Amino acid sequence: MARVCFQLQVRPDRIDEYVERHRAVWPSMLRAIEAAGRRNYSLFLRPDGLLIGYYETDDDDASARALAANPDTAAWEAEAAGFFVALDGSRPDQAAPHLTEVFHLEDQLTRLATGEPPAKARTKDQLR
Repeated sequence: MARVCFQLQVRPDRIDEYVERHRAVWPSMLRAIEAAGRRNYSLFLRPDGLLIGYYETDDDDASARALAANPDTAAWEAEAAGFFVALDGSRPDQAAPHLTEVFHLEDQLTRLATGEPPAKARTKDQLR
């Protein structure tokens, strides 16, 4: 299972509208996300517009392809694009920078319980 975290910047003048839009996401969009295999999907928003998203999936590439092929996703993302600080014309779902996971409690507890050595640390260059 992959745990995916991403970051976007919501335009400060559109934060309230962005929050309101997510109070009732289109049912077809909710089903598309679920059908694409994304679970435990959450969005977190700071008052300055920093948006952090998180979801889990078995195959992130397949999930992204399924969503990219879905016409509801394309329509949702086309409408959503105006909420975000420039992404060079890309759809937010395709251009959001992913963040590298550096700690996960359950993984470390499992390694501790099984006697596995710690995972190799990533260097600063590997975080990009």
